Amino acid sequence: MNAELLQLAQQMPKAELHLHIEGSLEPEMVFRLAERNGVRLNYPNVNSLRAAYAFNNLQEFLDIYYTGMSVLRTEEDFYELTWAYLKRVHQDHVVHVEMFFDSQVHLERGIPLDVQIGGIRRALQEGKEQLGISSKLILSFLRHLSEAQAFETLKLAQPFLDQLDGFGLDSSELGHPPEKFARVFARCKELGFKITAHAGEEGPPDYVAQALNLLQVDRIDHGNHSLDDPALVQRLTDEGKTLTVCPLSNLKLRVVKHMDQHPILTMLHQGLKATINSDDPAYFGGYVNDNYSALLEHLPITREDLYQLSRNSFDGAWISEEEKTTYLHELNRVFGSTMNGDIRHF
Repeated sequence: MNAELLQLAQQMPKAELHLHIEGSLEPEMVFRLAERNGVRLNYPNVNSLRAAYAFNNLQEFLDIYYTGMSVLRTEEDFYELTWAYLKRVHQDHVVHVEMFFDSQVHLERGIPLDVQIGGIRRALQEGKEQLGISSKLILSFLRHLSEAQAFETLKLAQPFLDQLDGFGLDSSELGHPPEKFARVFARCKELGFKITAHAGEEGPPDYVAQALNLLQVDRIDHGNHSLDDPALVQRLTDEGKTLTVCPLSNLKLRVVKHMDQHPILTMLHQGLKATINSDDPAYFGGYVNDNYSALLEHLPITREDLYQLSRNSFDGAWISEEEKTTYLHELNRVFGSTMNGDIRHF
């Protein structure tokens, strides 16, 4: 691995656009919160729980992922979870994050939205004040649940809309196409919110097309299987849609068999606006910089590729043009100081 490129990847400012906050729940915190809240776990210790983080597919991951959430009970729990993530990614030079939370799982356990949002938002505010990390909060609907349940969640969210920045779609992809939720996302659009959806991770290219046509998404989460349809690739390129790609997640969930087969360079070279993200870092083996390290170890990534990946993360963020300009100035400064000024200016 090129040490210079690794250092550059670690030091460059970046936005994380695909992060499930519950997926940053490290085993040590699971046990600590379980003890505090009187939750009985099926694992005797931290190591046994960590050993269980081995999956053959998305559904196997989701089964243990939802089990882990059971320890989140109070506003303080959601605050501590979010604050721990922000402190960790501050080390990775993440300066902006757009974070999902799976409200429906918590609602099913009797944890109201004000508890969830209150804890997360308090940490995000402190992240801005103390760490300089700006943020957006995205409520994700679970696609294995019904459209009616999504509408009910949207109704419950009405008092908190001023604390939300967008709506997403995640959970089990196969058998739950985006068209299932067309009407609820149309309502979200009417309310003025940004939209994103997981599509093309395990699902076919048609799911990506549905997300574009029926949900009118602002970006695509994952999108790997878009590459199976050249016409779809061309459309995504023409429309400048951002793909929030998650390499270690792809490896862990068998979307790719080996990191040297990861399609990130194919995406970039075909003009797709791909970005690097961690998805569920506690479960998939690493945070943002760990994903960059894995790619650099196995793929012939160049300085120009690194620059484009970071730039794409800011271009795809739901922030103002002024904010983008500020972040891109910093990105150019970092690359200018390490590349003798040989960079592409925005």
